[in-house]
Amino acid sequence: MKPLAIALIAILLATGCSTPRRDKITVACGASERWCAMMVKRFSDSTGVEAEFVRLSSGEALERIKAARARQEFDVWHGGPADSYVAAKSQGLLAPYKSENASEIRHGWADPEYAWSGIYAGVLAFCNNTKELAKRGMQPIHSWRELLDERLRGSVAIAHPATSGTAYTALWTQVELNGRDQDKALDYMRGLHPNVLRYNSSGSAAALQAAKEEVAVGVVFSHDCVAAQEQGYPNLQVTFPQEGTGYELGGLAVLAGAHNPDSARKYVDWALSGESQRLGPLVNFYALPTNTTVPAHSKAADPATVKLVSYDVAVAGRAKQSLVDRFSAEIARPPV
Repeated sequence: MKPLAIALIAILLATGCSTPRRDKITVACGASERWCAMMVKRFSDSTGVEAEFVRLSSGEALERIKAARARQEFDVWHGGPADSYVAAKSQGLLAPYKSENASEIRHGWADPEYAWSGIYAGVLAFCNNTKELAKRGMQPIHSWRELLDERLRGSVAIAHPATSGTAYTALWTQVELNGRDQDKALDYMRGLHPNVLRYNSSGSAAALQAAKEEVAVGVVFSHDCVAAQEQGYPNLQVTFPQEGTGYELGGLAVLAGAHNPDSARKYVDWALSGESQRLGPLVNFYALPTNTTVPAHSKAADPATVKLVSYDVAVAGRAKQSLVDRFSAEIARPPV
């Protein structure tokens, strides 16, 4: 046998006749499809690590991650309200990691034990279709009370809190507005129920429903309504509830059981960086950045001009499962 052939056989035996594993990660992504696609592509371009994503609402992501605990299918969870990350942390689903960029993140906008970090912030708003409201003799909605108006029967778009972080933010906002009385919060949602066209699985879908005149009002994060406006729907108008409104802190975490934890940590480093957090407006995503080196876009909601409730992400996260279960049992089943 020739020396070269002998050398090749020796190499194959030493490596177990296997091919090298590619440097690749899979991201469970909870923001818009375009944002997710841009993020994984820009990460790959910047680092050389191959990345793909699966778009999931926060409730769907949490259930998929929990179901795959023994054989995790994702490496990173990126986007979607942080109260779901709090719930995931309590179930041992996250792998704590202190990023090299952690010091650039706004104080209080990350888990103190580095299980997750805030990646953007969005304010809950009403996405009004002024044309549809005018048909009902109504002006743009400016309060939670107005949303109960009987003229809006079947004409409010909102998602289900079992599958949507946006909807859970709306539900927890009612808890905060009612002195953390969950019974009163559910009473409000029960009163809103006749006005809901259907409960979506994804929160951002409400903006598109309002844009396409399926409903008169959508309950969404303001940046989702602004994105719909920029897609060519001039009848949309963003307003904020005068009683007070909640907000999301979009999360980011390495998952316990990640197949490629080193590259997952690289993704977190990159996503927390100023380089990454400047990218949102390129795909009409105008959430507030959490990196202190990145200024807010002019089209982002200004917290200084909006009345916000005292939204404790940790408390909301710990209460999520039981409160969503009550909503599903007492008001509406989750979408299938």
